[in-house]
Amino acid sequence: MSLSPPTIIQGGMGVAVSNWRLARAVAENGQLGVVSSTMLAVVQTRLLQQGDPGGHLRRAFDHFPLPAVAERIWRDYFVAGGQPPGVPFKSVPMPTLNPSVAFVELTVLANFAEVWLAKEGHGGRIGINLLEKIQLPTLPSLYGAMLAGVDHVLMGAGIPRAIPGVLDRLARGETAELKIDVAGALPGDDCCARFDPRSLFAGTAPELKRPEFLAIVSSATLALTLAKKSSGRVDGFVVEGAPAGGHNAPPRGPLQRSPSGEPIYGPRDTPDLPKIRELGLPFWLAGAFSRPGKIAEAQAHGAVGVQVGTAFAFCEESGIIPDLKRRVRELIRAGAARVHTDPFASPTGFPFKVAQLAHTLSDAVTYAARERLCDLGYLRQLFRRPDGTIGYRCPGEPAADFLRKGGAEPDMAGRKCLCNGLAATVGLAQTRADGTAEPAIVTAGDELSQLGQFFDLGRDSYRAADVIRVLLGRPATA
Repeated sequence: MSLSPPTIIQGGMGVAVSNWRLARAVAENGQLGVVSSTMLAVVQTRLLQQGDPGGHLRRAFDHFPLPAVAERIWRDYFVAGGQPPGVPFKSVPMPTLNPSVAFVELTVLANFAEVWLAKEGHGGRIGINLLEKIQLPTLPSLYGAMLAGVDHVLMGAGIPRAIPGVLDRLARGETAELKIDVAGALPGDDCCARFDPRSLFAGTAPELKRPEFLAIVSSATLALTLAKKSSGRVDGFVVEGAPAGGHNAPPRGPLQRSPSGEPIYGPRDTPDLPKIRELGLPFWLAGAFSRPGKIAEAQAHGAVGVQVGTAFAFCEESGIIPDLKRRVRELIRAGAARVHTDPFASPTGFPFKVAQLAHTLSDAVTYAARERLCDLGYLRQLFRRPDGTIGYRCPGEPAADFLRKGGAEPDMAGRKCLCNGLAATVGLAQTRADGTAEPAIVTAGDELSQLGQFFDLGRDSYRAADVIRVLLGRPATA
């Protein structure tokens, strides 16, 4: 690494929770700020339909190296002054194995703009977080981030062995491929996504900086596999424990659940840190590391530092809407904040941590009242039809549709639409035909109840700089 490794990595959370404002604030304070890549095409087109508040996307679009693409997308989605409340957002192309040109260009531009805004005006480091489970947008997302000079790529929720080699090829302006998981695929089936940077530039694509790759892992076995068998260089690891928010790795062995229905994690799920240390690569610990003294604890195990998510998720700069932050603060003050590790919420099948908050999808009444549908499609499963073509299904879509496509009925139980719910969490809820808005879903780590340490001092909010100050043990400024 050209600079010394950061002590603190800010987690790349949710859909626009880790937005460019948060990442920039962290980077300006000397640590690694991270933007979330998840559904950025949806996020930014909806912001354009809200009138591009602050004019930030216009500024980023003006620096995109393919101005004709930026102008077309601007014309397609921008609404001067913002559309009236209650008007549904315009739909965007859904991710598919062979995506449309419109989807590819929109995804490249959205990731470019998010990273460009995060890097604007300072010399700090910016990373981007992607999920291995969301495979279809990965290649154009990475390329858009690299066009903006992203410094680090972080990826978990799977085994991202192919990503280091993808980064190498994209940096050279060459075609990259990514094998896509397709249920029922047969040997010889072509299940690869492909992206050729030259198709955007109608000729030779520019050579780009190859970002550092940090794999998010939950075990020494996975870290060893990635270090030894990846398609290219792995530059380090974020070792994430079960207390972390968002998607968690499932427990090893047969699933056992607590009386409240949460997966039970045991000693086999504790990462073997000495074995990870033996790999000789830098690593950071994540999951319940937002208290003073936790950095020293991590470093005593050989880690460079820590990754922290939940504490940053509820600071002023994050994308969660103010009303949800206020309600969470009230629960924390009342000693009533609770996070449930839901083994069924996510269509991916991974456990997903959900903050328990009335009138969100964690509320059984709110969940039951929502009509099942899948209109964003980022967590859809690909499957092989009998005729060899590719189909798409989601356990959160209408039951008849899912079953018709070969889905199993038990897989639908308790599934929640994370795509729409997480968009609502950051103020981008879709309005349905009956005038109702999509309900939010809030994810947080087990340390949610401990966030009072950041806003007890006579304030109702705190900033990213406060999190960094507390973690580093620095005194408060007057």
